[in-house]
Amino acid sequence: MQSQNKIFDDISRVASGAAGALHSVKGEMEESFRAWLDRQLSTMDLVTREEFDVVREMAAKAREENDALRAEIDALKGDSAK
Repeated sequence: MQSQNKIFDDISRVASGAAGALHSVKGEMEESFRAWLDRQLSTMDLVTREEFDVVREMAAKAREENDALRAEIDALKGDSAK
């Protein structure tokens, strides 16, 4: 009975060690992948979220101004047709 407990204790220690090693390997793989991804993204010509939001707001404002000018032109064309 005592030898069975020792075997189970040994198996438990080996399993715990393996789980710790796997956790460590997982962490190293994640860190390596993040570093690789950062290198890949740094070579691309990407805009930041802030830059994108600024340009989107500029486009929306330009669209509104364009619509207002179109309405003014249409109104002027309507006046000249009379």
